Amino acid sequence: MSDLPLTTAPESLATLSSPLNQLIGMGGPVMVVLIALAAAGAVTFVYLMLFGTFYTPRLSSKLKKSITFWQQNPSDRAPRQLRQQQTFWSGLNPLHHLVINTMESQLARRSPQQVRETATRDAHRALEPFEAPLKIIEVIAALAPLLGLLGTVLGMMEAFSAMAATEGRANATQLSGGIYEALTTTAAGLVVAIPFAALAAWIEFRLRRIHKTMNGALVSIFAVEHRAESSDSDTAEVELSSPATRKPAEVSRPHTVTETETESRVAHAAG
Repeated sequence: MSDLPLTTAPESLATLSSPLNQLIGMGGPVMVVLIALAAAGAVTFVYLMLFGTFYTPRLSSKLKKSITFWQQNPSDRAPRQLRQQQTFWSGLNPLHHLVINTMESQLARRSPQQVRETATRDAHRALEPFEAPLKIIEVIAALAPLLGLLGTVLGMMEAFSAMAATEGRANATQLSGGIYEALTTTAAGLVVAIPFAALAAWIEFRLRRIHKTMNGALVSIFAVEHRAESSDSDTAEVELSSPATRKPAEVSRPHTVTETETESRVAHAAG
């Protein structure tokens, strides 16, 4: 009974390694590189999915309510409530901190350009962890067909080399090895490239939606500042045009009718 695991373990390892050995035997050294690229892409995609589950900027219901309240009443109550209601999951949300920092920066009466530059830098910093995995997946999707083409060229070279060694008298068995390797690497390159190209397109679409969500939240916060500035300018224009701010010389005086004007009007009416 004690010898059973010892005898089955090597058999299981051989069973697991046999498909890899068959692939390497069919495709040659290029197949090893393709398998390594596929493994690296799978690990990158899993990491991206796990990282995105916890650290993706998302516009939660609390943030929507706080932004709506900020638009109605731009005071320190909105960022204070967000800090008080912060949980573990909201603390992992970069957009949560970005909204709070932007509101507090506007309440601190900082220059609008400085507030926008800080918000833009924080937004790019929140998206940076997603850009590197996306670039890796895009590179794998672009390199896999080229490696398949390289395997095709190497396989055809091997087939023609066998034909040249036999001075044109090579049979089908000698030629089939190189042609089989050429077709196998081409198929493997396409099998690796197609799903990773689709994943890269999907991830890029998700990043665009996240960027659009963050941009919309920041624009809603900045709109309060523009409305306040426009209302101040309107008030200033009204004050400048009001009679109370005019100089004494510019205030219109009531028109008094003199006796000469009365006589001229009577004479004109009498003809």
